[in-house]
Amino acid sequence: MPAPASDSRLRGLARAARTTGASSRGVGDGRERCDLCAEPLAPEHRHLLDVPADAINCACRACALLFDRQSAGGRHYRLIPTGARRLDDCGIDDLLWVSLGVPVDLAFFVRHADGPVTAGYPSPLGALRSTVDPQAWQEMTRTAPAIAELEEDVQALLVNRSRGAQEHWLVPLDDCYRLVALVRTHWKGLGGGSEVWDQVERFFAELSARD
Repeated sequence: MPAPASDSRLRGLARAARTTGASSRGVGDGRERCDLCAEPLAPEHRHLLDVPADAINCACRACALLFDRQSAGGRHYRLIPTGARRLDDCGIDDLLWVSLGVPVDLAFFVRHADGPVTAGYPSPLGALRSTVDPQAWQEMTRTAPAIAELEEDVQALLVNRSRGAQEHWLVPLDDCYRLVALVRTHWKGLGGGSEVWDQVERFFAELSARD
């Protein structure tokens, strides 16, 4: 049974989805600030994954440069990469999808350096997660070898099969958090309502523009 994401992850979701607003450090000038050093942030800035807390932190340019090597932050902070790549002809059919044990049509998968592959599902409660069967994941990588390139912890395979779509992406983890925040914010009723699915379509259209 998938477990709800931790409070720290949900706080990270909200930060990753926000592009403007009040300072995360409580400074009253209305400027968003670096979560590490409290310097003002540019509108476009990088994010760090706080691995033990399972949360995303906003980072100024100096702090992002500081952690721009995999070994710089040890197992505490990891710099989240940029860029998104669509995987065409991925080959993940309905049978393979079912073998992953994913109960929805919109999910992201993360390889963890110190644990199994997990699946995350955007929901009105936030991110729900479950562990992926290792044999099913091995079959995934055989079918789509590009999946083996996933950078541990900070990059994800994002799959969209909703409303007849067949999209497979390698994306930074903060994009997945942004998608979770969109779904949580716009979900209405039992099926989500038209607004949330319009937001999901817009999200993937923006990914396509970046590819």
